[in-house]
Amino acid sequence: MGGTSVYRTLLSVCASLLICTTANASIVITGTRVVYPAGDKEVSVKISNKGRSPVLIQSWLDNGDTKAKPDQIKLPFVLTPPINRVEPDRGQTLRIRALPNNLPENKESVFWLNVLEIPAKPKDELKDTNNYLQVAFRSRIKFFYRPAGLKGSPKAAATDLQWSRVGSSLHVKNDSPYHISLVDVYVNGKKADGKMLAPFAEDNYALTVSAGSKVKAEYVNDYGAVIPLDITVQ
Repeated sequence: MGGTSVYRTLLSVCASLLICTTANASIVITGTRVVYPAGDKEVSVKISNKGRSPVLIQSWLDNGDTKAKPDQIKLPFVLTPPINRVEPDRGQTLRIRALPNNLPENKESVFWLNVLEIPAKPKDELKDTNNYLQVAFRSRIKFFYRPAGLKGSPKAAATDLQWSRVGSSLHVKNDSPYHISLVDVYVNGKKADGKMLAPFAEDNYALTVSAGSKVKAEYVNDYGAVIPLDITVQ
């Protein structure tokens, strides 16, 4: 995904730190994740300005490197508009179109959608006091590219996770072609933060278990809902 010097100009605002009073983000992204079925021409993402002033936003995709500059990222997607102004109480639709690519066809690929919000400059009377902060807010959500014809479903993938023990630790294995985002995992009242389990991957949790232990977990579905899981360790 290409870019221009405007990208660098917008990102440089993030480093503009002066004296702060209060600062709040105004831009809200509808949803907590985006799923792009490979057979679709494009997908759209709705954003809204809930603030009282217009904002300039810059949007781009990355492959997981939070420090990568938008104009240096090359991905097989086109996002429009990459830069636009959103008036207060108004919305904007981002459109993302896949280009011909060599992404894996036997499993999902995951990327990240970034929305950088540049607030309006303060009024002259406030700016003259040198007692303000102009901050750029960056929101980032998961973007899944889902090839056609994958076996099973995301819901079945979550419920079919294989939970076992390795030594005395909890082990989980994902035999599906889908990413599964676990939120929290509980054993005997003790909690471990969940992780995103990649397709055909496995992971361990530092929770002590034995055969027959009861595990409670949560995962996030395609619509951003948190769904509980009840597991018995094998």
